Amino acid sequence: MNNRPVALQMYSLRDECEKDFLGTLAKVADMGYDGVEFAGYGGLAANALKKELDRLALKAASSHVPITTLEQADELEAIIQYQQTIGSKNIVCPYLPEERRTKEDYYDLIPILNKVGKRCFEAGINFSYHNHDFELVALENGEIPLELLLRETNAEWVQTELDVYWLTKAGEDPAEWIRRYHNRTPLVHLKDMTTDGEQFFAELGTGGVDLASVLAQASQSNVEWWVVEQDQSRRKPLESVKMSLDYLKKKLVEGRLKF
Repeated sequence: MNNRPVALQMYSLRDECEKDFLGTLAKVADMGYDGVEFAGYGGLAANALKKELDRLALKAASSHVPITTLEQADELEAIIQYQQTIGSKNIVCPYLPEERRTKEDYYDLIPILNKVGKRCFEAGINFSYHNHDFELVALENGEIPLELLLRETNAEWVQTELDVYWLTKAGEDPAEWIRRYHNRTPLVHLKDMTTDGEQFFAELGTGGVDLASVLAQASQSNVEWWVVEQDQSRRKPLESVKMSLDYLKKKLVEGRLKF
């Protein structure tokens, strides 16, 4: 069975990290996560963070870095060097600000993504774009922004971190998107969604996202990491992310799904 490692997006535990970054990393390791996806580094220098990751037997799966940072050449170089030190092979553009979502903005974004992606590729790092639901809303010319970005950027330089919650919320089939971009999806965000009208974030296995199809599709795709994220929770965040990991472990033990 081809078992893919599971990372936690640390944004899920942002309040805990603010109080005790290293202590929170230790709790994530104790839960049994293989790695973490960073959304900030707790103010640590790269060497210090690498030492803690090694001590905890955690891998640096990837890092979310704002587009406003990535498009600055000097800052991009610093980010790349940081990834190389901590052992991360993935940088992700996590979000497009609301003021940068017009048709013109998306077309302007294409060369920016290519430039960032090319530099990362040269450094041996994958660069990915993470979607929400707004990239699935058609522009006035009928273009779907996410399709546009992936069609017009270099497939070697610009990958995608597909988010199954936001794809589902937009009325899309996440497994089909993974299949369609199977050579460009090193990371997949695993989330669930409540089945009520609120469509709130849910722990894996407790909602209505077709996770079985998503996980099964990975056996035919080049997914390198599953990344669990709980944007918001009605439980204590630490409880939520443990529930999601336990769900994945249970499916693996049952042998029902190939990670």
